[in-house]
Amino acid sequence: MVGKKTLEIWVGIFVAAGIAALAMLAFRVGNLTAADVVDGYKVRAYFENIGGLKVKSPVTMAGVRVGRVTEIFFDNESYRAVVVMNIDGRYRKIPKDTGASINTSGLLGEQYVGLDPGGDEEYLRDGDKITLAQSAIVLEKLVSHFLFSQAEKPPQPKK
Repeated sequence: MVGKKTLEIWVGIFVAAGIAALAMLAFRVGNLTAADVVDGYKVRAYFENIGGLKVKSPVTMAGVRVGRVTEIFFDNESYRAVVVMNIDGRYRKIPKDTGASINTSGLLGEQYVGLDPGGDEEYLRDGDKITLAQSAIVLEKLVSHFLFSQAEKPPQPKK
């Protein structure tokens, strides 16, 4: 009987380890790991359309994650979406005239904010606003625009 109890304990340990591994994988895939932005500063950008951008989406520069989206809200005065980003303190020399765009990783992947550095000699600081912002390309609008533009063209005569 001792061998059966030992076997049950080992099976329990193996199942618990499997569940812990699945939980860790889920956090990694969902970009929810805790070690993110250290000594960060917040900047904001105004977009006409943010598409499927979400809080905790990455903020990248040259393909390197430099921060995360911390807040998204609608501005009642400018009628635009405001995206607040927390930039890691290691990246304090981002030029003030940097542009922001909402990009998609892959064809239907997650959306993220991409920063394109400018050439200004002053740097972004806590509370600054990024003035150059390119909205997300919404696939549905693009397809409908293409379909309607094709429908308006008169048929070409055959030669």
